[in-house]
Amino acid sequence: MDMLWPSSLLFLGLVPALIAAYIWILRRRRRFAVRFSSLSIVKAAVGKQSRWRRHLPFALFLLALSSLVVAAGRPVAVVSVPAGRTTIVLAMDLSRSMCSTDIAPNRLEAAKDAARAFVEQQGPTTQIAIVAFAGLAELIQPPTNDQEMLGDAIDSLIPGRRTAIGSAILKSIDTVAEIDPGVAPSVSSSAADTAPAVAEGAYAPDIIVVLTDGVSNSGPEPLDAAQQAATRGLRVYTIGYGTADNQSPMDCGDGFFSGGFGGPGFGGGFGGGGFRRGIDEETLKQVSSMTGGEYYSATSARELQDVFNNLPTHLITRHETTELSVFFVALGTLIVALALGLAWWWNPFG
Repeated sequence: MDMLWPSSLLFLGLVPALIAAYIWILRRRRRFAVRFSSLSIVKAAVGKQSRWRRHLPFALFLLALSSLVVAAGRPVAVVSVPAGRTTIVLAMDLSRSMCSTDIAPNRLEAAKDAARAFVEQQGPTTQIAIVAFAGLAELIQPPTNDQEMLGDAIDSLIPGRRTAIGSAILKSIDTVAEIDPGVAPSVSSSAADTAPAVAEGAYAPDIIVVLTDGVSNSGPEPLDAAQQAATRGLRVYTIGYGTADNQSPMDCGDGFFSGGFGGPGFGGGFGGGGFRRGIDEETLKQVSSMTGGEYYSATSARELQDVFNNLPTHLITRHETTELSVFFVALGTLIVALALGLAWWWNPFG
């Protein structure tokens, strides 16, 4: 159970305060009570009423108050139900390092083959979108279940310059937001993000898959973009792609797009900065962890194919958030009614 307004629970501090006030009143009444000369007369006046009858109504009142305070905190429960339709946004790195031939015939062509096989495995209720990123991120193919269109989009991918992982995540968020009214579009800065956060453990029935062989060196920070995805309940699965042979020849034929997706310089994946295989695995792991996804590593075409096969596309569920405030209000009301009824029954004349 999670709370949408957890600050309301501060009012539970009233409970010990009321207990202290109750004890003070009892002692004050005892101090000014009429003094009887005989203890037997006191017992006869009080009767056989036990202490628990005397204090139970007040205890029930405190329990009812606690229940109403919890209701004010807007408790919610997250329920998983099968998703009738889901969207998978596949964001593929097209930096120049994808021309590396350490994975034959080169990283990009091997990635295309794996992506096409992945598309062919999906059922008619799964929509896939293709986002390509280098120095910028662009939506190449909007969400569709038309496998021929998706195949053509994958075939059209050519490498550019630089690596903008954060831009790829934000573009993927916007792609989902276009077709899912429950997902807010991204904003230019996480600090300006006013999208309401989903309850902890609640996820949209859509996922983002980011495949990269490098280090983000353009656009917004990947972790800032991941925070926006997490706020919207979008899981991001990251794939670190490539071998440790960063000196292997590069060959993308005539397909290299010299204009790239923005700015001078070449894309990530050249092994700088002390990153193993030229991949910022630590950041990719943090991105997936923040959003409820998972990080995968692939050092060959076969491993990449296995990664795509292991993506949880067949188990995607829709997480519905059910507010439980009404149940706590009802419980508090019933307890109050019980306390009043017992107080009247045991002390009909006050």
